[in-house]
Amino acid sequence: MGNKQKKRKIKEKKQKEKNERINKSLQEGNDFEKEMKLLVLGTGDSGKSTFVKQAQILFKDGFDEKQRDLFKQAIRNNLILHMKLLINAKRFLEISDRTQPNEQIAETISKLWADSSVKEVFDRRSELQIPDTANYYLDAIDRIVEENYQPTDMDIVYCRIPTTGISELQFFVQEHPWRIVDVGGQKSERRKWIHQFDDVSMIIYVVAMSEYDQNLFEDENINRMYESLELFDSIASNRIFTRTSIILVFNKMDIFEEKIKKTDPKICFKNYTGGCDFEKAKKFITKQFIKVVKTKRRKVFPFYTKATEPESIKNTFETIIETVLENTKI
Repeated sequence: MGNKQKKRKIKEKKQKEKNERINKSLQEGNDFEKEMKLLVLGTGDSGKSTFVKQAQILFKDGFDEKQRDLFKQAIRNNLILHMKLLINAKRFLEISDRTQPNEQIAETISKLWADSSVKEVFDRRSELQIPDTANYYLDAIDRIVEENYQPTDMDIVYCRIPTTGISELQFFVQEHPWRIVDVGGQKSERRKWIHQFDDVSMIIYVVAMSEYDQNLFEDENINRMYESLELFDSIASNRIFTRTSIILVFNKMDIFEEKIKKTDPKICFKNYTGGCDFEKAKKFITKQFIKVVKTKRRKVFPFYTKATEPESIKNTFETIIETVLENTKI
């Protein structure tokens, strides 16, 4: 067992060194075999950018010091915003989003977070516009407000920054250069990208399974799951993507599994009859998305994952890469 692990680590180290050399060459503009281009789409807060950040950790050795410094303020802003959302802090706390948390503010937030009524509000977060990951930063407040704080990879993964415009991640794996393109998911961003991509190897569409009982940030009258279905329909029926296969990533499965115990998906899907059964609900929602793709010859590959869990994402990415290579003419 020990020898196998040692050999595997040596192999992984050699592959990592090779990838680093080729990644450097990619940055310098050298030519390699056909590039695998993955277009990551989804509505705002679906977890698609979290998905891409995990890819950076897996294939690009994480984040450099400059990137961590850029995320530091965003993480601290997330921390304050989450508590403001929980307690309507405009009324209780005079803290601006640009405030640098200090020990006094940290102590105040810690006490509030320990309050049972605030915890009760968090438990009912789906009725409000409170991120599912708010507890991650609130539980880590003492570490985050330290003067010498430097964000960890997971701090960055959890950081919520709405994607605006288009961002790209390039890396090399399985003897091919890859490019993951992440685009803004908010309604105002979509018109910027829908007609810009006619050369993608495969579409990755991310769905937040846990959002079946939540409404949009931009319009609280629109259910998030319905919005995701409508966007997916517009993508699947767009002539630009008629020959492009789709990977459906059903994300936030851990949150969905907990939520389904209390909230029937019938709140979103009137024709659903499976009650609070995890497997039945999972199967039903998956079917709603897959049946949107009208052409039977077009391939749709469903995946289920937890974007904030490294091992879950690692397994998903490994399978996605194999799926893309098997279903793309090289």
